[in-house]
Amino acid sequence: MNRIDPKLLATLRQPAELIARGLAPASALAELEKVAARYAIAVTPEIAALIDPDDPADPIARQFIPSAQELVAAPGESADPIGDDVHSPVPGIVHRYPDRVLFKLVHVCAVYCRFCFRREMVGPGKPNALTDDAYRAALDYIRRDSEIWEVIVTGGDPLMLSPRRLAEIMADLAAIDHVRIIRIHTRVPVADPARVSAEMVSALKVDGATTWIAVHANHPREFSDAARAACARLADAGIPLVSQSVLLRGVNDDAATLEALMRTFVELRIKPYYLHHGDLAPGTAHLRTTINHGQELMRGLRGRVSGLCQPEYVLDIPGGHGKAPVGPSYLSQPDSQQRDKLAETRYCVVDYCGEVHLYPPPRLP
Repeated sequence: MNRIDPKLLATLRQPAELIARGLAPASALAELEKVAARYAIAVTPEIAALIDPDDPADPIARQFIPSAQELVAAPGESADPIGDDVHSPVPGIVHRYPDRVLFKLVHVCAVYCRFCFRREMVGPGKPNALTDDAYRAALDYIRRDSEIWEVIVTGGDPLMLSPRRLAEIMADLAAIDHVRIIRIHTRVPVADPARVSAEMVSALKVDGATTWIAVHANHPREFSDAARAACARLADAGIPLVSQSVLLRGVNDDAATLEALMRTFVELRIKPYYLHHGDLAPGTAHLRTTINHGQELMRGLRGRVSGLCQPEYVLDIPGGHGKAPVGPSYLSQPDSQQRDKLAETRYCVVDYCGEVHLYPPPRLP
């Protein structure tokens, strides 16, 4: 019986390990060591197995393998690009919208995305999780505000917690009368699908609140057989799933890839939810697209796939001002000369083929 090399079963965390696996060139070692000194690296065996080492433009590698370009800061980039700190009344809580809060429980992930907007706050050298005192203070904050209907558990990645600890947290949140929705954001079903065990799934279901899971993936190839099975375990348990993706240059910024990704989500019973424009995190300019390009892709997606496959393209406004939909507009008003000829207010509506129509349509004579 052939034995599997233990090195193939370990998460890769050092540039030298990436080079040994053929996932980075030996000539880049010095520069990648500089990147590793600032930003966390973790590539699970499941993700490493998806990377084509012979493809210098591999879209999976582009998301997880560090690059010297991360050391280049672009104008406007910030360690807190979406303004979490401005809206953090107590450690672990971000309260940006009246009816929901972010609850940042942990600061570790199964994998570290090279475009992460919290890259300055997670990984080795940072606190792994909230202290017990901070955890209790965060719960007290949620209890005091009866407007909080939804708690979004994030981090880091909440599914890095043990099922036992996660069950305790879910019970604590569900015991708060006005908390009716617990939403968990995670990359684990794709990055480390074995963690989505029957015990983990059971921990996610709780009396008194409804659990939703937001699954983060950016390319259809991320859904290995194991990842598909992990998503199925969640869906089969009756947990509703939505998607989160980031529009990334060289990963999913073409119509065919975006179409395939959204269809894969729907086939796996994951409703496409958000397509994020890349945040202004330090050293991520090489992965960001333009909003114009994102709008063109969304317009193309509208004509290519079912409404089930349509995410909302959003921009997190720097400075903590929240998300704004930035997809293409299909509606405008006629110019003043055209309006003078119309007996009632009408709009110009653009269909998915680019044709312009008046609404309401002109009355027939």
